[in-house]
Amino acid sequence: MGGCVAFLEKIDDRYPRERLAKVAEVIRQSSVSVIVCNCYAVHFKPILELLSLHKIIAMIWVFSTGMRINPNLFTKESWRLLNGSIAFTGFTSNIDSFIDFLYHIGPSAYPWDTFTKLFWEKAFGCRWAGQNMTNMLAKENDIPCTGKEDLKTVDPELFQLNDLSYSYHAYLAIYAYAYALHNFLDGAKEDIFHIRNDIQNMKSWQVLHYLRNVHFTTESEQEVYFDANGDVPTIFDIKNIQIYQDETSDLITVGRYDSREFPKDEITLNISAILWNQRFNQTPRSVCSESCPAGYRKSARLGQPSCCFDCIPCSSGEIANETDTTKCWKCPEDHRPNENRDKCLPKVIEFLSYQDTLGAALTSVAILLSLTSFLILTIFFWFKDTPLVKANNRGLSFLLLCTLMLCFLCSLIFIGFPVKLTCMIRQPAFGLIFTISISCILAKTVTVVIAFKAVNPHNHLRKWIGPKIPKLIIVFCSLIQLVICTYWIFSQPSFPENNTRSESGKIIVECNDGLTILFYCMLGYMGFLAIISFIVAFLARTLPDSFNEAKFITFSMLVFVSVWLSFIPAYLSTQGKYLVAVEIFAILSSGAGLLFLIFLPKCYIILIRPEMNTKDQLVGKNSTRK
Repeated sequence: MGGCVAFLEKIDDRYPRERLAKVAEVIRQSSVSVIVCNCYAVHFKPILELLSLHKIIAMIWVFSTGMRINPNLFTKESWRLLNGSIAFTGFTSNIDSFIDFLYHIGPSAYPWDTFTKLFWEKAFGCRWAGQNMTNMLAKENDIPCTGKEDLKTVDPELFQLNDLSYSYHAYLAIYAYAYALHNFLDGAKEDIFHIRNDIQNMKSWQVLHYLRNVHFTTESEQEVYFDANGDVPTIFDIKNIQIYQDETSDLITVGRYDSREFPKDEITLNISAILWNQRFNQTPRSVCSESCPAGYRKSARLGQPSCCFDCIPCSSGEIANETDTTKCWKCPEDHRPNENRDKCLPKVIEFLSYQDTLGAALTSVAILLSLTSFLILTIFFWFKDTPLVKANNRGLSFLLLCTLMLCFLCSLIFIGFPVKLTCMIRQPAFGLIFTISISCILAKTVTVVIAFKAVNPHNHLRKWIGPKIPKLIIVFCSLIQLVICTYWIFSQPSFPENNTRSESGKIIVECNDGLTILFYCMLGYMGFLAIISFIVAFLARTLPDSFNEAKFITFSMLVFVSVWLSFIPAYLSTQGKYLVAVEIFAILSSGAGLLFLIFLPKCYIILIRPEMNTKDQLVGKNSTRK
């Protein structure tokens, strides 16, 4: 899994106390809970005493093979700080009859061995008669050594039986040397140094030549051999220092490191056999920063090790589907991150459809208004010979009702999945049909004005009475809009596109209007005609009711202009399907204003007050006003 070093300090018992105190302070301020120490016990002792003096909270130490675990070397307080720690020691196994051998060591067995007598004085606190092996001053109460003292009465810790790694490897070395000599003397190997007849003068480097090919198995079934570099396989015992409440301690084997095993199987541990210190209830964790979950990336902390980092959420539009990643990835354009930002989900495709509540409502209103237009057209056609219909230029009324019906129906082109054809024709169709409608209203208003002014026989406007002027107005006004729309269609027509920029979690399927300036030219020209119609109708609003509808046209054009003036900011501030809905609403509401304000009063007279729809009534009113 790897790791990183929070701090690295050198220690030695010969260092000044101030330097060792600085090392202890580094340990105290660090947040680590596990420290690896590659040291000897004599060098480690002063650091442990300083930590004990400052009452440092117990932590887990991991010692290398150089550390000899000897409780007698440490003070009682400092020794307790090592409770639960782990130590790597040289691999040991059973040595047949080794304990019996230890307990039968004695001066009588090895009378020539000075070290045995020295050990005897140390172990039993006695003195050999006639000699002082320890160079201590003789005292009257010194116990004389007899050589018959029982070693089994000696504290077992004196033999350090809990760690026989040195003894075991000495045992293996002697056996390897013996096997090398045995193979050489048996003639298993060629006598390249010509020393078989002079074995006493054999040199160590000559033995090494024969030693490297030794391969044997001990009584405990451990295989001993040397690799191509002359090294034995690396095997360590993993020990756990366990200190109990009664101040007794034990060094328990809890695992093994064996380099002969397959990768990742070198270490075997019996976790249940490990006794951690009082600070930890389970296997301790020593990390500077916890792992970053999916949806986050690692951000290194300045001046700190690589394992010290902050977890930063992925930016908008990015994900991280792995833990502890240093970067996030962008989702494809047609996908979006989920809420946890650990996976990409397909974006929702949005457009104004007939299945939407909004789309269905607008469709219903458009169809209802078009049917209303058709109904009014039917009424006018049915009563086309009545004075009221004739007096208001029934030809223009029929054309206006037809264009209004088409206006309502053209809004349906805006609903549904945008395709190339609908995108190309919807704006030009709407602009051209509405322009014809407004041209009809302008023509009706101008016709009313001319008709009223031409009552006087001497007025020069009498020569303009007739169908030519209305037709000319409609054709001329519509032709300009037709040129704009035709140029738009053939130069840069609207086309469908997938908009992934407006909203991060959606794909808005919409029509790109191409040259936006042409859309505003079309809309501006339509507004210009509407304002002209409004001004003319406003000036003619005082004409007699029997001959004109200028008052109703004034109100209708006021509604029309108000709707489209409010449409522009609403159109610029919305997006997606709501942008289309705003335009459809403007089409329907402005068309409805023209339909109801101009034609409902006439329908009222035709259907409810037929007695007012007579020539005498109209002439009478006119005469009275004159």
